[in-house]
Amino acid sequence: MLPENNNTISLNKYISDSGLCSRRKADELIKAGKITINGITASSGNRVSTEDTVLLDGEPIRHAVEPIYLAFYKPKKVVCAVDPNTRGNINDFLDAPHRLFPVLTIDKASEGLIFLTNDGDLANEIMQTSKKHEKEYNVSVNKKISPWFLHNMANGVELSNSITPQCFVEQTGHKSFRIILTHDHNRLIQRMCAQLNYKVVKLKRIRIMHVRIGKLPLGKYRRLTEAEIATLKRHLKGTLEKTAQQSNGQQNF
Repeated sequence: MLPENNNTISLNKYISDSGLCSRRKADELIKAGKITINGITASSGNRVSTEDTVLLDGEPIRHAVEPIYLAFYKPKKVVCAVDPNTRGNINDFLDAPHRLFPVLTIDKASEGLIFLTNDGDLANEIMQTSKKHEKEYNVSVNKKISPWFLHNMANGVELSNSITPQCFVEQTGHKSFRIILTHDHNRLIQRMCAQLNYKVVKLKRIRIMHVRIGKLPLGKYRRLTEAEIATLKRHLKGTLEKTAQQSNGQQNF
């Protein structure tokens, strides 16, 4: 039994505050027996203080000095994973001095805006409410776009026995369009296009909520401004409060 301490925090919050991962992922690490406190294998619900020695796979969990919030223009072929054993993972690409993890990721074949942070709590809140956030994309396809294609993309495509939600779609060229989605998981745009006999040639995310990629160069990142961070936190707080008051059914695409 670990000793009680009035100046303690929950173990999953302690791990999350380090910037290592979200609370949800921290719970998985604890359940897997990878965390020890003062040499004792940790259990869900444990609490720790600054005097405790907390290890992950025998290595100390180090806390970042300050929270970091970045907008990153992810290139193609970079994998949104922090596992050092994953080839082409994002931390190896960045070679950053702090361990950061990606939020609202995009697949290996796509490019564009994602968030990077060491704030596990904020990352967890974004992921919990990800289906409420607008994401905007520029998309190029393999053939001329027809009015029929635009109509179907905007009004819903049947995937996995479900219809995708209505969304904003605007043609920007003979073979290109702009689309704004909230639900965008599981390569949704590629799957919608394929269902309509089109193939995505290039996909670039240009906006997440109020944050735009702007003139950020490919493969580079910038810190979010104080105003962007404040707006993000206000948006998340409001979304979490609304989600708590509603009972929304899950949609799978």
